[in-house]
Amino acid sequence: MDETKPLKVRLTFSVILVGISLLFAAVVTDHWAVLSPRVEKYNATCEAAHFGLWRLCTKRIFMQEQGPKEKGCGPITLPGEHNCSYFKHFTPGQSSEIFEVTTQKEYSISAAAIAIFSVGFAIIGTVCVLLSFGKKRDYLLKPASMFYTFAGLCIIISVEVMRQSVKRMIDSKETVWMEYSYSWSFACACSSFVLLFICGIALLLIALPRFPQNPWETCMDAEPEH
Repeated sequence: MDETKPLKVRLTFSVILVGISLLFAAVVTDHWAVLSPRVEKYNATCEAAHFGLWRLCTKRIFMQEQGPKEKGCGPITLPGEHNCSYFKHFTPGQSSEIFEVTTQKEYSISAAAIAIFSVGFAIIGTVCVLLSFGKKRDYLLKPASMFYTFAGLCIIISVEVMRQSVKRMIDSKETVWMEYSYSWSFACACSSFVLLFICGIALLLIALPRFPQNPWETCMDAEPEH
């Protein structure tokens, strides 16, 4: 029996908890992408926006002369009047002009739904790992590892859906947004995918029975015939 197995499980679970924390941070925050219109005149205000899976936040920024390569409104960290609202398709009482196009609504709803699946898989996996710490419950590590792997796959699919949404938004002639960048919530989502997917596979390998190191181990462990 592998005496280091409990230690390996706890170390892997610790890394998984970091991935889950990044996953929750990505889902609940509003800094997946930053959008800004092209700025032609300076010494005036312009409106930049950043959004996540649920909310859109806009900020009016006073722009001064920029460098020759900087044509957008921002950076978003500059001081200005800040306003946040939930997307209209999640709260009918709110409005958001950015996602009025039907295609953008579909992308936004899909990304949010897939992210919720990811959170659900991560929670179920964590419950399985905690239960496996009891006696003779190691068999729960295998489904836990699969749930974590599914959680990682779901969040990276949500990332790709969001990326396609931003790309279509920038390419569309119906919006004023010309410049875009991905922010720290997007990075949290990508990092959580890496940790959950890799550690999910590692947890599965740890949970699998140890293969015999020598050919005669299998014969020695076999039960004698009656």
